[in-house]
Amino acid sequence: MISENKNNPSPLGKLDGARKLRINGHSHLLPYPEEIPQFMKDKGIFWVDKDRKFMLQKDWNRPITDSSFFLDEKLAWMEHFKIDHAVVLNLSQLYGNGLRLEEMKQALRFQNDFNARIQHENPSKFTTGFVVHPGFVRGACWEIERCVEVLGMRLLCLPTHYMDTIGTWRCIFDEENEPIFELANKYNLAIEIHPYDGEKFIKLENTSWRFHLIWMLAQCADAYHFLTLNGYYAKYPNMRICFAHGGQLAQINLGRRIQGFDGRPDLFEGKIHPRKAVGHKNIFFDTLVHDTGSLELLIKNQGSKQVLMGLDDPYPLGEMESTQQSSYPGKILDLAMERNIINEDERDAIWEDNVIQWLCGDDQKAKDQLVKRILS
Repeated sequence: MISENKNNPSPLGKLDGARKLRINGHSHLLPYPEEIPQFMKDKGIFWVDKDRKFMLQKDWNRPITDSSFFLDEKLAWMEHFKIDHAVVLNLSQLYGNGLRLEEMKQALRFQNDFNARIQHENPSKFTTGFVVHPGFVRGACWEIERCVEVLGMRLLCLPTHYMDTIGTWRCIFDEENEPIFELANKYNLAIEIHPYDGEKFIKLENTSWRFHLIWMLAQCADAYHFLTLNGYYAKYPNMRICFAHGGQLAQINLGRRIQGFDGRPDLFEGKIHPRKAVGHKNIFFDTLVHDTGSLELLIKNQGSKQVLMGLDDPYPLGEMESTQQSSYPGKILDLAMERNIINEDERDAIWEDNVIQWLCGDDQKAKDQLVKRILS
């Protein structure tokens, strides 16, 4: 039953009038077709057809499965499901891997300027992220400075893997990227780690959606592996990292990594034990794990305070309203409540406090400003 109390956005109606926020920490937004520069289509980088039916790249297209990919429709969708605020990530198609340098710079700059405008024009509804290409570290650092100091953005979006300047694929937590993390630490940034482009470096046929259903989870687990081994969560204490899709494979893989580290220490000289990162206050995971068994494992491993709401809307692998998928936004937390995996306070924190902690860290002024912005 939907609560009629306007000061109580909870669809469960159990907050007794308290203004608990519902913040979605993993959302995506497409530009309208006319907002995308012509060069993006001319170069085959990315565009949306005029009928808003497909997003396209050269030799690639994907159906637009919900109208809430676009701004006005997104706002209506958020109002309908009583979502107060959304964290909009970059588009995965715009990580820039394989593009010529100038094309990559222009494409990423368009993405970042677009997201900055969305946040600037809709401050109560959106916190938006910006993206850089780690293969060009100096340029990436310049873009971080621009996005933070000029555009006022505080969320850095990074891929799990990227192509370097000689065509080699590398993990984002490669030591060569430490200048990026130093800047993130300086600016007290939140970081989102999201998988994509697996079919470009995993030599398997792209069939049965394997790269989304299987390999994306492996990509996140690989990135988590090197984050923890390199101890970046301790080396850069002011940056906070969230793994998309619950870092799902990393949760069930934890024991194997610990046993491997202990069993073959010769392979891990100078590295940090995986166990030391478990439940660390600056490592977060979103809720998009699709079933309560996986959510329970995530919470048992990391603690509920390290879990934040992530709907991954409006993709069909996100928590969207769907009769066929028996789904709606927030269902996994409702089921977790019913099955005593979490309590009411933990549910509310996953929707609000934990998202804010990821975005702002221990900066109380930033937290207060964000809440004020949402409620304005």
